[in-house]
Amino acid sequence: MEFTILGAGGFIGNQLVKSLKTKKENNVYAPQRHNITNDLNKILARDLGHVFYCIGLTANFREHPFNTVDAHICILKRILEHGQFESLTYLSSTRVYEGSDSTHESNFLQVSPNNPGHLYNLSKLTGEALCLSSGLKTKIARLSNVFGQAMRPKNFIHQILQEAASRGKVHFLTAPQSAKDYVSVHDIIRWLPQIAIQGKHNIYNVASGKNTSNTDIAVLLKENGVAVSYAEDAPEWSFPVIDTNRLTQEFGHTQSNFSSEFNDLYRYYSQSH
Repeated sequence: MEFTILGAGGFIGNQLVKSLKTKKENNVYAPQRHNITNDLNKILARDLGHVFYCIGLTANFREHPFNTVDAHICILKRILEHGQFESLTYLSSTRVYEGSDSTHESNFLQVSPNNPGHLYNLSKLTGEALCLSSGLKTKIARLSNVFGQAMRPKNFIHQILQEAASRGKVHFLTAPQSAKDYVSVHDIIRWLPQIAIQGKHNIYNVASGKNTSNTDIAVLLKENGVAVSYAEDAPEWSFPVIDTNRLTQEFGHTQSNFSSEFNDLYRYYSQSH
């Protein structure tokens, strides 16, 4: 099969390229970000096959609002409008459920342009709407908090493991009961091709379907000899549990989880110090 990974320099895009290349019958095209920007016309002249649109900004979107819109919408528009492809899977985020009373894919979402933090949600949702309004074969994968080796520096789990490995202790700035959904990159790269080629729906939550709290993480850290403390009056930051019924009914449950991978992750970060 022919696959194109846009955003191959990022954490998920890079892992997806490696996974797809393990099958000799796959032909994987993965232009680097500067080539996408400078040579977009050359890219558009190719038969792109199944496209995974992994371009995006996450932790630093507030400092780069124009780049965020460019990454989430503008380049996407050119690909949809002029590209030759069999399918396109757009990587969005479960952050779009912030403030909503349900995390089902069909739920109405709440966003506000007056909230600077919602620029990310608004731009992702505009990208989603552009895909779904194009009349082309597109899928939306709303990804939860992805963990794995080689996570980006501003990733919360990366920061926790980096601090643990370098200092032997971790100081949480959020309350013990704060909780998020964490999903392994190994499950992500298994699911994405299935969604692109076999998916029956347009939008999928790609998550573990289970929240992990700071307390859960602290237990795993302490088992590895890491001391844990919390900031005084640390705020609670919790996210609703992500509905993964649509995903698991079609493609099965996760094959990994945060607890089972934690020790290997901690060893990986410890060996780098």
